[in-house]
Amino acid sequence: MSATHRLSSADAAWLHMDRPTNLMVINSVLLFDDRVDWERLADVVRRRLVERYPRFHQRVGESRVALDGPHWQEDPDFDLHRHLHRRGLPAPGDEQALRDLAGDLAAMPMDRGKPLWDMYLIDGPGNGCAVIVRMHHCIADGIALAQVMLSLTDTAPEGEDEVAAPAGADRNGSPWPWALMQESVRTLTHPRRALELLDALAADAQALAKLIFTPTDTPSVLKRDAGAARSVAWSRPLSLARVKRIAHAQGATVNDVLLAAVSGALRGYLEDRGEAPHELRTLVPVNLRAPGEPIPRDLGNRFGLVFLTLPVDLSGRRERLCELKRRMDEIKSSQQGPVSYAVLEAIGLTPPEVESRVIDIFTAKATAVMTNVPGPRETVYLAGSPLRAVLVWAPTSGSVGMSVSILSYDGTITVGLLVHAQVVPDPQAIVERLHRELTAMARLAPSANGKAA
Repeated sequence: MSATHRLSSADAAWLHMDRPTNLMVINSVLLFDDRVDWERLADVVRRRLVERYPRFHQRVGESRVALDGPHWQEDPDFDLHRHLHRRGLPAPGDEQALRDLAGDLAAMPMDRGKPLWDMYLIDGPGNGCAVIVRMHHCIADGIALAQVMLSLTDTAPEGEDEVAAPAGADRNGSPWPWALMQESVRTLTHPRRALELLDALAADAQALAKLIFTPTDTPSVLKRDAGAARSVAWSRPLSLARVKRIAHAQGATVNDVLLAAVSGALRGYLEDRGEAPHELRTLVPVNLRAPGEPIPRDLGNRFGLVFLTLPVDLSGRRERLCELKRRMDEIKSSQQGPVSYAVLEAIGLTPPEVESRVIDIFTAKATAVMTNVPGPRETVYLAGSPLRAVLVWAPTSGSVGMSVSILSYDGTITVGLLVHAQVVPDPQAIVERLHRELTAMARLAPSANGKAA
């Protein structure tokens, strides 16, 4: 009988958050201008994913004894080709067809009888192809999985010159260089650690109070009951150099500029839907691994969440940017991330019905999840093919219905949306507004305190 390993309480929490309308699956789309070799891709996945990280050949078992909790166990029937799939795009085979397919897959539950991941090689659009990757959040957080995916790539088409990046690295102006708060995020894997958790939370009472007492976010056309259908959209590649010039002129960071542009795009979308613009609260994942800390073979979740309210109510672009920068500067020194991680671990020890209720209360406080993932600065290759662009979407839990991803790669930035199709029927309209916002922000007069950030 193969050995089993109990899920950490944080990983168990993400496992049990699955709902028919909100699956806890991290979805990625990798875009290529030419075709990826199928056999070579399978070989890379086998050697660098399945053989390197045990979670990709293990499935989750649920014990009948509640106190035992879920555990990892070897899949006796593991077959790589149950996880690798090849598909063509339906007519007309264009990028919209790819977005439709990615949205359909994002709504598809994962088979709990096998390891919780799948990869799809999509022939098209045009002469290119795409690779869609789906991994359950209980395996690891988005930062870890992004680096796992990066380990599949090489710096040259010949291969074997593997790309490596330290966990928590602050690259390309990433705004999330959060230090590890050891006392606040000590792993709660046994009931006796409850007293340590209470001590940690008492020391960070202000951050805990903000998590608990932040009110429910304002109802809007972006936050309401939704079905299971999902839609995705993504921007054309944005020039990182251009965004840096805007940030330099306004004394802000690259991410201040991008989040201000997202705020402006959402403002216009609300107005188009006949709703008066108002603030929108978001959840921002915070990496809690120490800078340079390697990703462990067992992966797992090591991140917290902070609230960031987007100033969608402000009409002026400079005004939105200044207010967004002020709010970002304020939360950078906040303890919300470590405290929320400790809370999540505590939730993972509760019965599923209690966990579900707590998640409902917590997610009612936000409308969207905002993620920022810094990628390689140079072109990388997967199975010999150059990667053109990549998107990674965090899942949305409870009543949150929108995930916004910002990912930098090879001198460009791509912004993507994952939404409930019934709530946001036209997400590409938001993305197109984002382009217009950045164009307008580039025309703003320089700020008096403009400096590179």
